Amino acid sequence: MIKLYHNLILCIVILVSCANDSKKQALVSDMILIPGGEFLMGSTDPHTFPDEYPQHKVKISSFLMDKYEVTNRQFSDFVNSTGYVTTAERPFKYYDHQLGDSTSRKGSLIFDSSDLLGKQTLEDLNWWKWREHASWKHPNGPGSSIIDKMDHPVIHVSWHDANAYAQWAGKRLPTESEWEWAARGGKKDIRFPWGNTEENRSYQKANLWQGRFPFMNEVKDGNQWSSKVGEYSQNGYGLYDIAGNVWEWCMDEYDMNAYNKRSVQNNLVDPVSKVTYDLIEPGQEKRVMRGGSFLCDETICSGYNITRRMRSTPDTGFIHTGFRCVIDVD
Repeated sequence: MIKLYHNLILCIVILVSCANDSKKQALVSDMILIPGGEFLMGSTDPHTFPDEYPQHKVKISSFLMDKYEVTNRQFSDFVNSTGYVTTAERPFKYYDHQLGDSTSRKGSLIFDSSDLLGKQTLEDLNWWKWREHASWKHPNGPGSSIIDKMDHPVIHVSWHDANAYAQWAGKRLPTESEWEWAARGGKKDIRFPWGNTEENRSYQKANLWQGRFPFMNEVKDGNQWSSKVGEYSQNGYGLYDIAGNVWEWCMDEYDMNAYNKRSVQNNLVDPVSKVTYDLIEPGQEKRVMRGGSFLCDETICSGYNITRRMRSTPDTGFIHTGFRCVIDVD
C-alpha cells in the first residue's frame, strides 16, 4: 500500500511539473519519490568508524532519486551529446620518482591482486594499480571494452565527471544525508539496505565480495566485477544497488568531524557539509562516497553498511566508483 501511494504521488509530480515537457518526463521515468522525513543520521554501533558518530537528528525534504546507478549507456549519451572528456581521459602531470621528472599521463586505478598470490596478510599489500589509458570506455585499460556492459554502472568517473553529467541531465548529486535517508528505505534500526542479515549470508541481495579479500573471491553472488544495474534486491523505497556494485559520489565535501559539528545544532534541514578537513591528509579536498562496491567485505571496508562513509579527491576515479542522481521536488 505504501509503495502504491509513493507511485501515485510520483505520477502526480510528473504530470504537474513535466506537462508538455517530454525531455523531463524521460529524465524522471526511472526515478523514485523519496518522501521527506526526520531521522537519526549516523551510527551507534561501537564497531563502526569514528566519523560515523555521533547520531544526530536530520530533517530531509522530499526528492526524486535514480532507481539505478547511472549506466554506461546513459553516460555514453551524455558524452555523445556534449563531447565531454572525463578526468581519466585528460593528461595530467605525474612525478616519476625513478626518472626524476614529471610526465603527462592519462589513466585510472584498477584492482589487481595477481601479485598477492602466496601472501597471507593485509600488511603492505597493494591491490590498486595505475593503468595507463584506463577510463570509463576502457575499464581495464587498452583492449578492454564496455560493449557488453552498457547496462552496467559507469565507472572510472571522478566527482567532477559525475557532477557534469548530473547538470547536463537536469539533476544533481545527492547530499550525504539524502543518500543515507534513501538507503534506509523507510525502515528504522537496520544495518544494511536489505535489513540485518549478515553480508556473508546475503550474497543474493547485493554485488559484494564473497570470500577472503583480496586473495579469494568465491563469486557466490554471480559477479566478480560490476553487475548489470537492478540485478539484485531493491530496498524499501525500490532503489537498486544502493549497497554494493559501485561506490556512489555525493555532493558533500568530506569533513571527518561533520557529525560532531552537527550534533550541537538544532533543526538541521537538508544539511550539506561544506567545510573540508581531513585529519589524515589535512587541507586536501575530498568528497563523500557511499554504498560500497563489488570489492567490499567486512574485513576491509564494510561499505555496504548504511552509515559507512568513504572519501576521495574529486579528481579521482576507480574501477569501482560510480554515482546516481536526484531531483528536488518543489
